[in-house]
Amino acid sequence: MPKRWAALAAREDSRVTKVGRVLRKTRLDEIPQLFNVFRGEMSLVGPRPERSCFCSMLEKEIPYFNLRHSVRPGLTGWAQVRFRYSASLDDAREKLALDLFYVKNLSLIVDLVILFETAKVVLLGRGAH
Repeated sequence: MPKRWAALAAREDSRVTKVGRVLRKTRLDEIPQLFNVFRGEMSLVGPRPERSCFCSMLEKEIPYFNLRHSVRPGLTGWAQVRFRYSASLDDAREKLALDLFYVKNLSLIVDLVILFETAKVVLLGRGAH
């Protein structure tokens, strides 16, 4: 079997199965992350964790990328409610700017706004591939 390289998700990603598409659309694929929140490894709100292979690459390409790790990763975040899925290096730069905005303005009010926006996204089915 050939080795598969890590790739960013695309809108019409050939790797996604029919079951996977349903899990993504209903957000059931986030349940394992919720267990990480309960274990204290993640917060409800914070920059979404990135796969380590992408972190290594993005830290080399984007100045200050590692600053997003100064707070605990979250199930949802400012970048998730304000931007689309990252599909390029430029998208990653935009999301980093949003993550750094969150880190700089960390507060209960910002977290509540993010949770409210996340609830709207989930309930209205927006943003899922």
